[in-house]
Amino acid sequence: MFLADPRVRATWRWGGAIAVLLIVQSVVLSGLFWLLASNSHRHSAEAAFQADCRTVGALHDPERHAALRRMIAEDIHRDRFLALFDADRRLLDGNVAAIPPGVIVGRGSTIATVVPTQLPGKTSDVARLALCAMPDGDLLLTGIDLDEAEEALRVVERSLIIGLALGLVLAVGVGLIAGRRAARQVDSVRELTEAIVAGDLDVRLAVGARPDSFELLCAHINTMLDRLQVLVSDVRVIGDDIAHQLRTPLTRLRARIERGLREAGDRPAFEQVAEAALAEIDTLLGIVAALLRVRELENTARRSRFATIDLAHLVGDACELHTPTAEDRGITLECAIEPAPAVEGDASLLIEAVSNLIDNAMKFGPAGGTVRVTLRREGEAAVITVADDGAGVAPAERALVTQRFYRGRHECEGAGLGLSLVKAIVDLHGFTLQFADQGSAVSLICRPTARLN
Repeated sequence: MFLADPRVRATWRWGGAIAVLLIVQSVVLSGLFWLLASNSHRHSAEAAFQADCRTVGALHDPERHAALRRMIAEDIHRDRFLALFDADRRLLDGNVAAIPPGVIVGRGSTIATVVPTQLPGKTSDVARLALCAMPDGDLLLTGIDLDEAEEALRVVERSLIIGLALGLVLAVGVGLIAGRRAARQVDSVRELTEAIVAGDLDVRLAVGARPDSFELLCAHINTMLDRLQVLVSDVRVIGDDIAHQLRTPLTRLRARIERGLREAGDRPAFEQVAEAALAEIDTLLGIVAALLRVRELENTARRSRFATIDLAHLVGDACELHTPTAEDRGITLECAIEPAPAVEGDASLLIEAVSNLIDNAMKFGPAGGTVRVTLRREGEAAVITVADDGAGVAPAERALVTQRFYRGRHECEGAGLGLSLVKAIVDLHGFTLQFADQGSAVSLICRPTARLN
């Protein structure tokens, strides 16, 4: 019969497997116990047979008969069989009429039927026997009655059967309980995945105070879902930001093209409209490219390019790159570079971060002012600082300026992605971006041990 409920099917499958395992274990243990009990009796009997052979074999003929009769007389339980036979297997003395067929000299013990001579009312008995040769050629038959041993084994068998039956019931019960628990755990993961597929990213798996292996797995799944929820939220925010930031340029571009098509009357006018449209398109493409670059850095896709970097050389190149621009804007660019420890990182990304800080200082600083770029050593860290003569970022906005599209001063050009890109580069390298308590100084704190593998 097919069970429709997946949890019930899983319970029976897991429970059945565990029950079968426990049943097989019980059967094997019972069999081993029975074999050990049976072999223990056989080994103890054979040890007694060997002792009889040594004791009787060490005596001469008259003493041998006396010792044999004494051993029989001392057998108060009447469960011993002892008899002497000559080389032709004729009875000389003892309580057994004849050597049973199949009992061979020196072969070890054998279970056979004997004819006792001193057990009134009993003409045959089953015993474990051994036959050994005496030094003068006589044969000693020694054995023990199996009635008590068989009764003991029957008691063991009954005990094992009862224990096995109880074990089977216990195995089935434990198997079903364990199977139900396992099915419930797996089902909780299934329900979680169904909820996620349905779009609910807030659900989580339960984790106890002292988690087992499955609950540790649940904890890792919860951590993965937390990260997934953050990424999905980032994607939504990025989508909203893109829609918000591109709507105004696209509207302006459409209005400009529409007005140009309506008002332009000659080729130069049309060319002017086209050039203005291309400039707007380039701005939009720059926003998209900056967003893609920030996302690439947040995904740590550039760590494979890390190498040892001379920061003094890197900061010098950044200053040299921006000197012509500063001169054109009437800004004084001052660079003070001290020897600093080398760091591990991507040189092209770090020079881009420093360049963005210098661009921001020249853009947001007062006209005709001074931009100061310094590299100094603080302990084991190298600190790159860019400052201008302006007031800098207000303390209330410092947590916001590194977010995408945030602009503290809307009258300035730009999409608000410069410091976002700097923050992504700094995080990729494990460095620190720090704003001065007073003034406009922004510092990159580069630690040599901050390389991320």
